[in-house]
Amino acid sequence: MRRECAMSGIAILCSGQGNQSAAMFDLVASEPAAAPVFALAAGALGGHDPRDLALRGGDIIHRNDVAQVLCCTAALAVWAVVGSSALRPLTVAGYSAGEVPAWAIAGVMDASSAFDLVARRAALMDKATREPSGLAAIVGLPRTVVDGLCSAYGLDIAIVNGPLHLIVGGRMAVLRMALTQAAARGATRTTMLSIEVASHTPGLKVVSGRFGRLLREAVADDSRLPSDMRLLSGVDGMPVRSVTEGLAKLAAQISTTIDWAACMDACRASRPARVLELGPGNALSRMMAEFEPGTPARSAADFRSVAGLRSWVEAAP
Repeated sequence: MRRECAMSGIAILCSGQGNQSAAMFDLVASEPAAAPVFALAAGALGGHDPRDLALRGGDIIHRNDVAQVLCCTAALAVWAVVGSSALRPLTVAGYSAGEVPAWAIAGVMDASSAFDLVARRAALMDKATREPSGLAAIVGLPRTVVDGLCSAYGLDIAIVNGPLHLIVGGRMAVLRMALTQAAARGATRTTMLSIEVASHTPGLKVVSGRFGRLLREAVADDSRLPSDMRLLSGVDGMPVRSVTEGLAKLAAQISTTIDWAACMDACRASRPARVLELGPGNALSRMMAEFEPGTPARSAADFRSVAGLRSWVEAAP
């Protein structure tokens, strides 16, 4: 008889861009433990407090250079408040821009380095984007059909969220035409995302090279993952066993398809007692709940108080 492994620890998911909102910092905006994170974020935003920018809302919070910093802030601010309550060992994964703060949560870099890297990552991506570009979701069509659409319209698969849930990226001029065709072929949902660059597509390959050099400068050669941390690589869901190899993948993901479905499978394999998304939004926790219904999965955005979130985290068996 096969014996099931006991559930262990918590899986932490760090969100990427797309779900920024005026309420994204409400939970921890006034928490003293989060104050240093907000201060670091302000430094990366030219002196603008991220809480003020979020409340202002509008297009600015979706602008690439602002959005990436806001997503990093959301993850690290919540973690600063509740991280000490999380049962170890931890499995940590970051979605798209969320992979940089995931490395900070895993203890490989500090928060200051994470904010510096996120800001420079966004700047490099913006500089390499020479015409309006973006990402769009296509749900309900198999990969073969979406691959055909990408070939026809000069697009690329940016993120695989599941066999019938794909994110494609490329020039804005053809993205909408491709979505019209996807709907005509039976897609159940097609959505333009609030992202201004074609992240995770080959057009940003030069950015991967430049960001890789920044990562090697920022993270010491002898860095090691803490023994109670399991960090997953976004491009393939594999555990990072060598920091050097992991950093190479972290740089490559800017211009390489992210296999988030593999990350969710790796999270499931670690059998966490809880899955916590740090936000903004709750897209990752909803996907994880569908992927593995037997494991409680929530986002920090689901809670109205820090006390409630902390109690949920501490209730992990």
